[in-house]
Amino acid sequence: MDIKSLSSSLLFRVVIAIILGIICSLFFPEWLARIFTTFNGLFSNFLGFFIPVLIFSLIAPAIAGLGRGAGKWLGIVAGIAYASTIFSGLIAYGASQAIFPWLLANHADVGAVDLDADTLQPYFTIEVSPPFEVMTALLLAFCLGLGMAVVKSDNLYKVTHELERVVMKTITAFVIPLLPIFIFGIFLGMGMNGGLIEIISAFGKVLVVAVIGTFVFLAIQFIIAGAIAKKNPWKLFKNMLPAYFTALGTSSSAATIPVTYQQTLKNDVDINVAGFVVPLCATIHLAGSMMKITLFAFAVVFLYDMEVSPALAIGFLLMLGISMVAAPGVPGGAIMAATGLLASMLGFDENQVALMIAAYIAIDSFGTAANVTGDGAIAVIVNKFAKGQLHGTSPDEIEEEDRVAFDVTPGDVEHHHSPKV
Repeated sequence: MDIKSLSSSLLFRVVIAIILGIICSLFFPEWLARIFTTFNGLFSNFLGFFIPVLIFSLIAPAIAGLGRGAGKWLGIVAGIAYASTIFSGLIAYGASQAIFPWLLANHADVGAVDLDADTLQPYFTIEVSPPFEVMTALLLAFCLGLGMAVVKSDNLYKVTHELERVVMKTITAFVIPLLPIFIFGIFLGMGMNGGLIEIISAFGKVLVVAVIGTFVFLAIQFIIAGAIAKKNPWKLFKNMLPAYFTALGTSSSAATIPVTYQQTLKNDVDINVAGFVVPLCATIHLAGSMMKITLFAFAVVFLYDMEVSPALAIGFLLMLGISMVAAPGVPGGAIMAATGLLASMLGFDENQVALMIAAYIAIDSFGTAANVTGDGAIAVIVNKFAKGQLHGTSPDEIEEEDRVAFDVTPGDVEHHHSPKV
């Protein structure tokens, strides 16, 4: 790969943005750092506005193309995502019971850390309310897509399909080019605020276990996906690395949808399967987040000598998998969705909940990165059985400039697309 190709690679730009963000946090003056904080606030608000539209525009035409099989494939994808999330939680719970008694045996109780103590403030903010919430977008897409499939509404389908093309153009021309700046600002702010160092120092051992745990679970996911699809698991995983590193910076599964979609196509997933599975799993698949929340929660349980039975722990995991469904659109959203269950089911007090929030937010991106990378594994599995049964986008409907922006060649698109049956 030559220098020009390397510099144009999204993965390269994301990695450079992360490294520069950390380095610049060591010497940037506050007034300069606040400029990037202001940009991140504006860009985050735009993403909050745009992501529900993106989800609706991708899922609605995909479901409309499912026909009578819509309910079946929707249920299958949702079932796989939920099973993956719960399986991750069970592995984390088992690991906590086996490892923490000796790993944290000499660890003193840790008080809650206030991450907001020295937070950089933007110069100004512009609040932008989304046209609808993420769950509303999903429900609307499901209802409209199923309705179009039932009544064979060709005209309405064309409208939603045109909306899909407009949204994808916005992604390629605006969102993806600005992502490295956004990621730079995130790591710059985390470094200058100092919260990341404090939390990692407090829960360093659990952090290591959590990060290793997400990679172990990703290995399991891609080995299963590779076995089912009869493909090389390492190659499948390597193609998803740009999505992993993008999510590492954004801490948002929803904000990483464009990159996840792009890399999923490179794993020879049908373009319509990718358009259906990726945005859906970005909302309902949280295996990485489940891994981290479970490990940190039971670390607190161990450190504070709390009584939690195996039955109660499993019930907590089952409920947590449901409560986090609407969380991926907001960085740190998974732990915020889990706070009610931590208090009501595990008996956490305010200080323990604050400790969970602080610890989770400090390393939120690792769980999110595992979430979106695992989405690619699920897409490969679904593609094995659904390829040719999902219709929504034809190869000739992807304009040349969009293929370039997504690093997908016309030959790739022809290869990914299955003929209609």
